Amino acid sequence: MKGLQAVFGHVHGIQAAALIRDGQLDDLLIDSPENRIRSGSIFRAKALRSMKGQGGTILETSQGNLFLRNAKGIAPGQTIIVQSGSYAEPGKAMPATQKLVLKSRYCLATPDAPGLNISKMVKDEDRRVALREILASANPPPETGIVVRSAALSADDTTIRDDIAAIVNLAHRISSEPNAGSPELLLEGPDAQTLAWRDWPTPDSTTDVPEAMDQFGVLDRVDQLRRAEMPLDNSGVAYVEPTRAFVAIDVNTSGDTSPAAGLKANMALIRGLTRELRLRGLGGQIVLDLAPMPKRDRRLVEQQFRTAFRRDAIETMLVGWTPFGHLEIQRKRERLPLFEVLP
Repeated sequence: MKGLQAVFGHVHGIQAAALIRDGQLDDLLIDSPENRIRSGSIFRAKALRSMKGQGGTILETSQGNLFLRNAKGIAPGQTIIVQSGSYAEPGKAMPATQKLVLKSRYCLATPDAPGLNISKMVKDEDRRVALREILASANPPPETGIVVRSAALSADDTTIRDDIAAIVNLAHRISSEPNAGSPELLLEGPDAQTLAWRDWPTPDSTTDVPEAMDQFGVLDRVDQLRRAEMPLDNSGVAYVEPTRAFVAIDVNTSGDTSPAAGLKANMALIRGLTRELRLRGLGGQIVLDLAPMPKRDRRLVEQQFRTAFRRDAIETMLVGWTPFGHLEIQRKRERLPLFEVLP
């Protein structure tokens, strides 16, 4: 089936959203467990203690502890407004920031960081002029910054105005919250289906019937994602195995014995890796044991990896080669791993 289909339902009893691109599962969002703080949540938090040598402070919230880096001038017992960031490994406090960002589908707001801007992804100058006029007419408070997102390129003006008005009101409410007081959840981070509405491209169709996940093959794909094996599109295979320290990926050529078998398997991995990591919810340090190939091909492999990373919405960086010939990458922990989310 060609095109984009957004599928809403449940995976193993947990609310989820799946994006199908040309018949293939392209993205999967599943609600985080109740005992984990959602990314993007905003709290009034109390400083507990400084972490010597790390330049940060442990914060107490109503849902658990957070870790704030660069916490100079914050004394134990002081309360501040913070937002939870990317996910941390089990047993570690989730990172937090005092630089709040409130995201919606067509815009985002930055309380206490003024400025009116339009996404660089909007290239059409006529559309940029129209969006600037919409921004100016919204008349946000001078202390609040607004950025129009690229999704506004194809949205109608009334919808964009309503979205900006709603996010400005939310920013005003959060900014009006006093720092002083008991630890409290001020705004819960988005769930899976809200994230899908906010960040996914407009689908060609939407399905939310109870059996939709099964009809579109999402449940079968999820079962495959819970295994280490990752089939490659050239008959090779990779094995993706998360550990406490890093994610290990081993690439094999399987039955291919041709001279370029290693390079072909590595290229096949590159074509599918960002999608596979996205679906499995994996991030942090990732170590790849690529299939054997001549050293002269390393530059080509690096170029292809960087191109793939630029196309992916989750920040990923190529670190370099180890003395043993392994390739290291670093990926933002934007999601919880699938093995933590599903029972």
